[in-house]
This record gives sequence, C-alpha cells and structure tokens, in this order.
Amino acid sequence: MQMVQDVYDIAIIGGGVNGMGIARDAAGRGLSVLLLEQGDFASATSSASSKLIHGGLRYLEYYEFGLVRAALKEREVLMAMAPHIIWPLNFILPHSADMRPAWLVRMGLFLYDHLGGRKILKASRGVKLDRTKFKSEFSKGFSYADCWTDDARLVILNAIDAEERGAEIFNYTPCTGAKVVDGLWEISAGGALKGTKLKARQLVNAAGPWVRSFLDTNQLADKSTHQLRLVKGSHIIVPKLFDGDDAYILQQPDGRIVFALPYVEDYTLIGTTDVEYEGDPAKVQIDDAEIDYLCAAVNRYFRTEIATQDVVSSYSGVRPLLDSGEDNAAAVTRDYILEYSESTGAPLLSIFGGKITTYRALAEKAVNKLSAKSSWTAGGLLPGALINDYSVAQMQNMFTQAFADADVADMPQIIRRWRRQYGSRSRKIFDSKKLGQHFGHGLYQAEVDYLCADEYATCAADILWRRTKLGLKFTADEAAALDGYIKQELYGDSHEQKSHHRD
Repeated sequence: MQMVQDVYDIAIIGGGVNGMGIARDAAGRGLSVLLLEQGDFASATSSASSKLIHGGLRYLEYYEFGLVRAALKEREVLMAMAPHIIWPLNFILPHSADMRPAWLVRMGLFLYDHLGGRKILKASRGVKLDRTKFKSEFSKGFSYADCWTDDARLVILNAIDAEERGAEIFNYTPCTGAKVVDGLWEISAGGALKGTKLKARQLVNAAGPWVRSFLDTNQLADKSTHQLRLVKGSHIIVPKLFDGDDAYILQQPDGRIVFALPYVEDYTLIGTTDVEYEGDPAKVQIDDAEIDYLCAAVNRYFRTEIATQDVVSSYSGVRPLLDSGEDNAAAVTRDYILEYSESTGAPLLSIFGGKITTYRALAEKAVNKLSAKSSWTAGGLLPGALINDYSVAQMQNMFTQAFADADVADMPQIIRRWRRQYGSRSRKIFDSKKLGQHFGHGLYQAEVDYLCADEYATCAADILWRRTKLGLKFTADEAAALDGYIKQELYGDSHEQKSHHRD
C-alpha cells in the first residue's frame, strides 16, 4: 500500500463514476488525490444504469436541449477514449399509432442527429419492422444510433488510470467524519485507513445518493441550498429474446419509454422504471409492480412474451437527481449542479445530479473549480483502449502461446469476453503464463488473480457482478468456491485482511 500523504490537494468522498472521473482528471493535472468509497467502486448507482452512453432522446420532450446536446457531444469523445467497452448500438423504435405521432418522432430524431455534431454514428431513418418479431399492429418504425457501455467497468478503468497518475484510491473504506481545522479538512475513515490522520486542502462530496446525508452527518447542511430527488430505476434480465445486435426503444402508454437491450451474448436487458424512493439507497430492490410493468412493456410489442418466471436476474439503483420540482419522476432533470463553497473554512464541492454519459465533462468542470491547471481528459485514453493492437486472431495466438499446456474448449468465448472487458490490458493476464484453477464458465485463476491484484476486487461479488457479468451464470456453490479462493488470497492463513488499495 502506498504511504498516505501529510496533506492532499483534494479528497473525494464517493467512488462512483463522478467521483472517480474527478480523481482521474485531478491526478492527471498533477494534484495529489485521495478517494474514499464505502463499498466497492461502482457498487451503487454507477453499476445500476441501462448501460447506455446516449443523449437521452426522451429528454427532448422536456425541452432539455442543452443537456441532450452536451450528452450527444460526449458520446463520440467517450467512444474514442474506451473503444473496448463503449461501442455503437443500433436502436429500433417501433411506431405506435396511439402514441407520439410519426411527425413528432421524426422531428425528435432530426434534432437528435444534429444537436451534437454527430461524426461517426449513423443518422436516423425509417424502417420496416420484422413481422416475425413484432405483433401485427406494428409494421413501421425508426432506426437511430447511440452507444452501449459496461458502466461498472467504466468506473474501474477510471480508477486504474487515476491511480497510475498518482491518486490514492480506497474501496471498502468509508469516510466516517469530515471537519475543517485550521483551514484544512480533517477526515476520518474506516476500513484500511482506520485510525489514520487524513488531511486535504479541498473536499469533493461525490457521494451520489448519499450526497445530502454526508452534508447532514457532518453538520454541513447549512452550506448547501440544493436538494436531491431520489428516483429508483429497476431492470430485469431474461434469456435472449432476439437474434442480432439491435436494441429496442419501446414507447409506453404512460409516456415513458423502456429499453430492450442485447446483454452479454445470452440475455436481454429490459428497463428502466422511474419510481420515487425514500428508503436507504443501500437497500434498494425491484418490486413486483416494476417487474410486471417491464414485462408488459415488452409484451405490448413483441410476439415472444415474457413473465415473472422468465426473469433470470434483476437490479435496482437509486438515481440522485437534482430536485427540479417536477410532479412526475420521469420528468426530473438529469442535469447536474456543482455546488462550490468556501464558507466552511476550506473549499467544499458537492455534486448534485448527473448521468453517466456526461461524467467526464462533469469531472472536467469540477476540477476546473479546484485547479487552474489545464484540462486534458477529452483526448486521454482509458486503460485497455488500444484495442486495434489486439484483434481476436492476435489474442487467440497470445492465448495459445501463454497457456500452451491448457486445453480450453471455450477459448473463443473467453477471448471475446477479455477483449470487450480488458482490451489491450489482457496482456497482463497472458503474462501470468498459467491459467490455473477453473472456477466455471470460462473464469480461470489467472483472470481472478489479475482482478484482485490490478482491479481492486476483494470478493466474488466484485468479480462476478462488477468486474465481469459472470454472476448471471454462476451457481451459489460456484460463487462460494470462488469467494473462498479470493478470501484465502486476500486474508491468508492469518485471516488478517490485506489492503483494498492496489499495491
């Protein structure tokens, strides 16, 4: 573990996409950075999205033109930054005569094509629908392009880059207190830093759904004028409904839209809901009404119908949205506010709202408030981005050379997954020269060791649900065996926990 500094330039509370984006940006400007996350990185809202890098077509109806334009401009910036985990996705929007009129949809898509200065993605167009897929009343629709990402991996790649640029980042290390003493923030923490004196010149509150509770707990509430609106979004995962790589955007009678997205080869991801939420963000979960709503959304359009028993898995997240006073949760703005104050005696920056697509731009603006040094992230690649140097054929050759003694029938599937997840960082797995124990479903010891050593994984859930999506395939017994191996590697015979901070 790296030594903790006497005084950091910036301390960040929260290891979701916004906090980690700020850590990466600030470290790249030469600032000393400390980041504390109470759970695993991306373990809350940032791993519970619809996995889209998009402008938000439906936000045009709420006249959020500035937000949509900013998000559309970011799509291609992010694609260039991380082409291994962000790639174009074609959407089919079936037209329903009793929904938005066709002229309105066409106008919206025209704006969507032109607001953000699209250069790479295809323009929208009218299409005939596949009659074998859609019910008879749906024959025409529209096609347009957005992007897909692995949201949790986006956070992890920012974490790796931030640390490689000098940031010190800790998961499973909650901030237990923050106060200003003699013009500096004094921060107490649990986990790996329990009992360590931490000081910083500036503090960033990027706690997501806990941004207000952080202020309240540390008696800083009077320094903030903004309020959060917590909105639950839930998704279900079912066995793959359709062949092909198209995604679908489905208009609903209540005015909302639901996505049906191709998901990790064998599944379809369906979501999301918008439900007011007042509970503990750490305990959020889908309810029966949401499952019924999402099943009905699919069954309205497709010949292949689904029911509760088809749901393989589900997840829910709490979106920390800026309270704009809307009655309808779906209409609450996805924009953000950066609230900066020095009235505490030392600079405090709190992040209210935001969406994953604009995280980099948000981080850039946040660090601009904290540093006069030049921004850089618009052209900076994320780890693993040199994917063109790692074709499938090249990776298969590297695999057979690195693991010459291994007889792996599912090597093509493993190569495809590694290329999508790790890109050019796959070389670090090949460097192990030994695949080792097979935990099931193409997950070998070499990959597990890499994830523990280089990607901050500390338990089976970290690997199966955030570093990969193999949790969809693992049985409880298989997950327990994996957890046992990881705990032995992390705790050893002494059962004393090693640091969650990457050596």
